Amino acid sequence: MPVTFFDPGQMTARLELEVAEALPDGQGGAVMVWTIASSMWARIEPVSFVVSEKGAAAESATVTHRIWVRFRDGVLGGQRFRKGERLFAIRAVRDPDETRRYLVCHCEEEGR
Repeated sequence: MPVTFFDPGQMTARLELEVAEALPDGQGGAVMVWTIASSMWARIEPVSFVVSEKGAAAESATVTHRIWVRFRDGVLGGQRFRKGERLFAIRAVRDPDETRRYLVCHCEEEGR
């Protein structure tokens, strides 16, 4: 597999990696609480913007991004990145050239 060339100087966004933790809500259920696992530099690449109709003149938009970070264990789908008020749900994670140098996270921006 060819080695992916990537300029690490393009990692200009500071993101927090958040993990979900289920805490008891006192009524037999659970509440999801997000805690910061680590901070890292990243490159955020917008990929697509899709608008769909939900009916009765309501529209929904899905914005997807490709987020590059340095390789580290523990970055998984189901976690999310935070940049200020912006949230990026991680859907899939891959090592683009299997050299353990970088990770590419395929994300959907939440709350847009």
